[in-house]
Amino acid sequence: MSVHFSSQVFSSRSAAFPGRGAQMRPSSVRPGAFGSSSLYGLGTSRPRVAVRSAYPGPAGAGIREVTINQNLLAPLHVDIDPSIQQVRQEEREQIKTLNDKFASFIDKVRFLEQQNKLLETKWALLQEQKSAKSSCVPGIFEAQIAGLRKQLEGLQMDGGRLEVELRGVQDLVEDFKNKYEDEINRRTAAENEFVVLKKDVDAAYMNKVELEAKVDALNDEINFFKTLSEMELTELQSQISDTSVVLSMDNNRSLDLDGIIAEVRAQYEDIANRSRAEAEAWYQTKFETLQAQAGKHGDDLRNTRNEIAEMSRAVQRLQAEIDNTKNQRAKLEAAIAEAEERGELALKDAHAKQEELEAALQRAKQDMAGQLRKYQELLNVKLALDVEIATYRKLLEGEESRLAGDGVGAVNISAALELPSSQAQWPRKAVQEGRLW
Repeated sequence: MSVHFSSQVFSSRSAAFPGRGAQMRPSSVRPGAFGSSSLYGLGTSRPRVAVRSAYPGPAGAGIREVTINQNLLAPLHVDIDPSIQQVRQEEREQIKTLNDKFASFIDKVRFLEQQNKLLETKWALLQEQKSAKSSCVPGIFEAQIAGLRKQLEGLQMDGGRLEVELRGVQDLVEDFKNKYEDEINRRTAAENEFVVLKKDVDAAYMNKVELEAKVDALNDEINFFKTLSEMELTELQSQISDTSVVLSMDNNRSLDLDGIIAEVRAQYEDIANRSRAEAEAWYQTKFETLQAQAGKHGDDLRNTRNEIAEMSRAVQRLQAEIDNTKNQRAKLEAAIAEAEERGELALKDAHAKQEELEAALQRAKQDMAGQLRKYQELLNVKLALDVEIATYRKLLEGEESRLAGDGVGAVNISAALELPSSQAQWPRKAVQEGRLW
């Protein structure tokens, strides 16, 4: 069988992936027949050539490794058109350029895959944080709002209780005020009655004084009349005695002058006694009446004074109670004002905390929206990269199919260059993982 070797004419599968068959093409190869993934790391080590029979047979039965002399790979000294050499040189340069582009493309793919994994990890963390926040934040809000509602209900209950107590105290104060006004009215009436009684007592005392003066005047008059009657009686006795003497001298008639005088004296004395008795009885009766009236007025005066004293004590007691009630009312009003102020402060604090929590929730939502936008952008970038990778893969597969369709020869020769371990193993790993095509 005839074999024609050309200088370093290999497909992208034979150079970049050892173990795959590479067809040796005759010297009449047309320019530009190379894939984008050809000759990765070409010329870095000594080549090996494996000859595989083209005849049918059991798998591996006609495969054997052939060691070829290094000199066989040297270009043959045949007469070839110089333009073909130039074309081949250009193809080599193109292959090198494409290999460099392919290497950079592979590095870019690896970097993008790392970025994709990093973004997936960040997305998972964000999803976990979102679920944790979504599960914790509403619970915290509900607990805070429930606590604030309980405080508000407690303050409302305290306010209602204080309002009831305030109404009770106001009713009590109004009752005491009414009682105080009644006591004041009673005291005023008692004072007016006392003034009237005092006037009556003064009038009775003046009457008593006048009656005493009249009694003294009557006593003086009685004494005067007694003296006058005694003087008249003495004068009459003297006249009678003179008359009796004269009669005894001049007239002998028998007249009982002594009897007459005694009778007249008895009549006058009886009149005087009766007048004295009547005067004394009248004055005594008048005096007793005045004394009874004075005693009655004195008792009324003492009762009035006692009532006034009791009313004064009651007024003082009510005044003390009113003062105490006023103090209690002031304390209750201060307590109500303080409770209302505490309630307003608590409500303001609750509203402020609620606004802070709502602002924090809004910020968290905005941050989440920003993260989602970033994630969407990254997904768009990933999708674009996936599309670009798929495009490159289709291009590579089309190039490989075209090169495989153009290959002609009775023997397929798989030639692979020995690459460094890091460069030779990574494409295999990439192909096995399915990241390239």
